[in-house]
Amino acid sequence: MANLTLNNKTLEKYFGMFRGLDNLSKKKLIIKLTESLEIKEEKVDLKTLFGAWEDNKDSDEIIKEIRESRVEKAEDIGFE
Repeated sequence: MANLTLNNKTLEKYFGMFRGLDNLSKKKLIIKLTESLEIKEEKVDLKTLFGAWEDNKDSDEIIKEIRESRVEKAEDIGFE
């Protein structure tokens, strides 16, 4: 997920909204923000990173598909 960085002016606007909350709501918000700071490590199963190619096509069909999918430049673009 992408991160969002706020400037001080925007942070002050958010703080203004939260200032009116009751103490219990503020504590819940603090807990949620604190939990979001914790970095959760994802464990990767190494078996998912490698393996044999699985396909029913023979090599001639694969080569034909690769050649047919190639795109040729129609014209040479110059810098003139």
